[in-house]
Amino acid sequence: MLVETRRRRLLDLVSRQGSATLEELVRTLRVSESTVRRDLEALDLAGSVKRTHGGAVYAGEVRAMPALEDRSSTAVAEKQAIGRATAALIEDEESVLLDGGTTTLEVARALLGRRVQVVTNSLPIAQLLASSQQTDLILIGGYIYPRTGVALGPLAIATMTGIRVRKVVMGAGGIVADGVYNSNLLLVETERQMMACGQEVVIVADNTKFGRMTLSRLCGLDEIHRLVTDRAVPSPFREAVEGAGVRVEVAAMAGQPAANGSALTGPHRTKNERTEA
Repeated sequence: MLVETRRRRLLDLVSRQGSATLEELVRTLRVSESTVRRDLEALDLAGSVKRTHGGAVYAGEVRAMPALEDRSSTAVAEKQAIGRATAALIEDEESVLLDGGTTTLEVARALLGRRVQVVTNSLPIAQLLASSQQTDLILIGGYIYPRTGVALGPLAIATMTGIRVRKVVMGAGGIVADGVYNSNLLLVETERQMMACGQEVVIVADNTKFGRMTLSRLCGLDEIHRLVTDRAVPSPFREAVEGAGVRVEVAAMAGQPAANGSALTGPHRTKNERTEA
């Protein structure tokens, strides 16, 4: 069997089932385990599957919403790096709430095959993670915003009142000295409830978001714990970030060495410590 033909069959099997074990692939394709491992490595590098311990899960194209597709073509490498760096902050068996967006979608992609519990209001993220047998997935309901496929509004907020997670990961429309902004009023209202669900709030944003002020203010910088980005915080905002005690994680781009530790821009405080201060 030609290599490309075999890999198409392998990908077809994984995509139809959502996941497959190494043993299952060897038996179905009637090739050696080492051959399947090489095929999985090639498909993993191509972004079609994600290798796991003992097999693979499908990581192909997610049917995105129109606005999500428009934004997914910008700063692609940066968002992927931020996704990997953020996923590395999430421990196995940990619970995390993922907001909708192109950067949080990359976080979800990096979590594929991990033993984590994910709560999300995003249909594209739920679609992606539903294929992973290792991931516990909870989908928040509500009004589905048609442009991005995220659940918003009173029902989504009511659903989250009983939810508690270790980390909340959210994107941002803009970051300025007085806080984090987003462009949708309904989204900001829902995100504020998300923040109340978590012990630690993590904002993921590429460098283009600094200095942008969009329609609605989500929160002050002192209300977040970590900021994961692809470059050092620009100097006009560095003082504000330092003063807020936000821990900044600078993601390493593919092919580049990891940053020399986290860029700790101030003393990292827990949410309780900030409340008491």
